[in-house]
Amino acid sequence: MSFSVSGNIVDVLRQRVFGGTVFVAGGKIERIEEDGKRYETYLMPGFVDGHVHVESSMLVPSEFARLAVVHGTVATVSDPHEIGNVLGVAGVEYMIEVGKTVPFKFCFGAPACVPATGFETAGAVIGPGEVEELLSRPEVGYLSEVMNFPGVINGDVDMLAKIAAAKRVGKRVDGHAPGLRGEMCRKYLAAGIETDHECFTQEEAEEKLALGCKILIREGSAARNFEALYRLIDRFPDRCMFATDDMHPDTLVRGHIDRLAARAIGLGMDVMNVLRVGCVNAVEHYGLKVGLLRVGDAADFIEVGDLKELRVRRTWIDGGLVAERRRSLLIPGKARVVNRFEAGVKEEGDFATPSGGTHVRVIEAMDGELITRSLRVAREEIGIEGDVLKIAVVNRYEREAKPAVGFIRGFGLKRGAMASSVAHDSHNIVAVGVTDEELSEAVNAVIRERGGLAAVDGRRVEVLGLPVAGIMSNEDGYVVAQRYGELEEMVKGMGTGLRAPFMTLSFMALLVIPSLKMSDRGLFDGDLFRLVDLAD
Repeated sequence: MSFSVSGNIVDVLRQRVFGGTVFVAGGKIERIEEDGKRYETYLMPGFVDGHVHVESSMLVPSEFARLAVVHGTVATVSDPHEIGNVLGVAGVEYMIEVGKTVPFKFCFGAPACVPATGFETAGAVIGPGEVEELLSRPEVGYLSEVMNFPGVINGDVDMLAKIAAAKRVGKRVDGHAPGLRGEMCRKYLAAGIETDHECFTQEEAEEKLALGCKILIREGSAARNFEALYRLIDRFPDRCMFATDDMHPDTLVRGHIDRLAARAIGLGMDVMNVLRVGCVNAVEHYGLKVGLLRVGDAADFIEVGDLKELRVRRTWIDGGLVAERRRSLLIPGKARVVNRFEAGVKEEGDFATPSGGTHVRVIEAMDGELITRSLRVAREEIGIEGDVLKIAVVNRYEREAKPAVGFIRGFGLKRGAMASSVAHDSHNIVAVGVTDEELSEAVNAVIRERGGLAAVDGRRVEVLGLPVAGIMSNEDGYVVAQRYGELEEMVKGMGTGLRAPFMTLSFMALLVIPSLKMSDRGLFDGDLFRLVDLAD
């Protein structure tokens, strides 16, 4: 199919804008003719998410793409370690398979840390041999985030073997090192790590940039580091990328990388620098087969109304129109269901906490951050008055496993409970609640669905089922987004002030992010990197 489209053409690489016409034939840009005219719209390269877990959208890849193209996203650098922790290599293969059913450019990684640690129960192990096999596949473009930075620093044989496997085949190595500074940071990056998306201060990012690392400016549904890092754009325009990392479906419906780019422009960052960060750098760094609006490139480009708001009017991928007038033109088939979910129904008594000790260790969750604090709280402060609620993690891979139970501050619930089998990275069931009865009811609602999100408020029990690996739905993405939004509003009505309560909940079991988290085996201190007692 051949066609042409005219507009103000944005040449990001040469940092110029000119009136002209783009001619497309056979899915590629055949020629670009400059005419000196001024047009009402702009043609520019499509957006690329430099680091995202598609699974966190709770949508299979084809439905994620269906929503993303509306916002001008044409490609993602996608780490499939969420499903990898549930189903192993077969999970990665599932993501590749479903991604191929739509004309969207997914670059999947080989998960480096499955399981993320040895202090939790996961559904699979992806060792150096499996990583090497995955890296040999053309659909796998890089070694995804190396979260076990203590292992890298201390010379863990398996971790170093995975990095070496990526280097042998000329593929990139992604990092993950929240707050890592000084000599330990230098050792970690010197092992071959090339990126980091976990910086939460500008000073940390600048230190890593000085050591040769590229920085991803992340803004997802829970982790929000844009404000701390956006000033890097004008100083290091060729060394930064935008990323969402984890984005729930209701957020994706509202916007994607386009909103980060528009926000940066609105804060005074140079337009061309912003577009380089949002459209070009990931393509060049990972060697993506994504066009950059040049003659001979794949015809992957977008039409926007202006270079300030960046409201996307049309999106093309390989010359095919995939979105127009805020409507997706992708029509995916329904993806098959794959899963592993063995947990049996739990009793109210399973959520009792042991007595002993005058004080307990308490996780403090912080809105907009993945990191937590470790608190020491007197037992008499436990309850809604002091916002110290119970948190439980239930092993989903064994039928009779007992819940691990602790305490958490920051959720602010005044009644009820919430539970989720989206619980990074092993995806056991994590729940927070006011009473043991409500905790057990929320957990059992998830178990009955073999995965999902649940909220309990008195007699009202609402569930969003996630049958694909217990972390994704294979239903219409817009319907899932609406249902998720309703469930989140229900939880907010129960008292929480968190912007994304289910997203925040999902990270309370992510042990590789300090300081205190909850595993199905108990409390985990991320600074000491070991399990610790509840009583303090």
